[in-house]
Amino acid sequence: MKHISILGSTGSIGTQALDVVRANPSLYKVDALTAQHNADLLIAQALEFKPELVVIGNENLYQQVKSALPNAKVIAGEEGLIAAVQLPKTQLVLTAVMGSVGLKPTIAAIEAKKDIGLANKETLVVAGELVMDLAKQNGVKIIPVDSEHSAIFQCLVGEEQNEIEKILLTASGGPFRGKDREFLAKVTKNEALKHPNWVMGAKITIDSASLMNKGLEAIEAKWLFDLKPEQVEVVVHPQSIIHSMVQFTDGSIKAQMGVPDMKLPIHYAFAYPNRLKTDFERFSFLKYPELTFSEADTKSFRNLDLAYKAMEKAGNMPCILNAANEIVVDAFLKDKIGFLEMSNVIEQCMEEVAFVPHPTLNDYLKADELTRALANELVTKQSLTHLK
Repeated sequence: MKHISILGSTGSIGTQALDVVRANPSLYKVDALTAQHNADLLIAQALEFKPELVVIGNENLYQQVKSALPNAKVIAGEEGLIAAVQLPKTQLVLTAVMGSVGLKPTIAAIEAKKDIGLANKETLVVAGELVMDLAKQNGVKIIPVDSEHSAIFQCLVGEEQNEIEKILLTASGGPFRGKDREFLAKVTKNEALKHPNWVMGAKITIDSASLMNKGLEAIEAKWLFDLKPEQVEVVVHPQSIIHSMVQFTDGSIKAQMGVPDMKLPIHYAFAYPNRLKTDFERFSFLKYPELTFSEADTKSFRNLDLAYKAMEKAGNMPCILNAANEIVVDAFLKDKIGFLEMSNVIEQCMEEVAFVPHPTLNDYLKADELTRALANELVTKQSLTHLK
């Protein structure tokens, strides 16, 4: 039985991970569950799975959770996330929290020599070099859970001695595929939240609509698979059946395919290196007579272009990009700024926050703090214009 701690158990990935555990009770034991705000669902999960530790990020909700779980150990705040990854029996930590908050607990888990099921791409976007070096030093496996990175990881099994020419990250194109900037200037958050293929949380769905999610995934892939920026190519594939591909130096390409279902990469990460039988839906070529591909439009969707610029600049620039993006997505969801204005704020932050070519952890944290302050200031200015 594999012992697993789940950071972000009430989100989309976390709830699907618990579906996997629920379907395989003899294989997996949940040691810790954590959530930021959804106390009711966290309590229900804890009553079902009976973890050793329950963590509620919002300290104002501690008493509610503790009262409902009198026999459980309950901790609030960031220290709880750190405690959750250090439990003695835990073998795998699934990091499914949203945003850069995943960085510190991921580092703590690696230092505690726990393998990582990585569903929090921001950890590698913010501090990829630091995290990957630390994982190597501690002999820790980082198994990606994002469908695209899981696909690449699966394609590379057995290919350790073979050189990668490039990887091809597939993108659905989101709800606004093929639209121009004139159209995008008028879109609403409700339109942006209607992803054609995947059911995800609000933040990642907006990132998918703006193609920032694909930009963040490109940066994550660079670090996960030790690539140069020019070896990471984004290809729009609306059907989301080919989850990503690897091209080797002999010209051959391997692809991983399947129905759009996040439980499959979650199950793969949990069971790795084995493939265990599931009752998941099976893919049928007859239902998809055409699989199509096109080039990503970086002129209309500037966030993808900005992400590549941050990846090429390296240093703390991806950290700046990510922090600014988290602020603008929140602002867009609150109707404070428009869809295209998100890129304007991100670009200005990339130009104004001090660049550090070889950052330490403190440098990353400082850049994150400064960027958020600047982005909030810029959002306020943009908001006044947007609401006129």
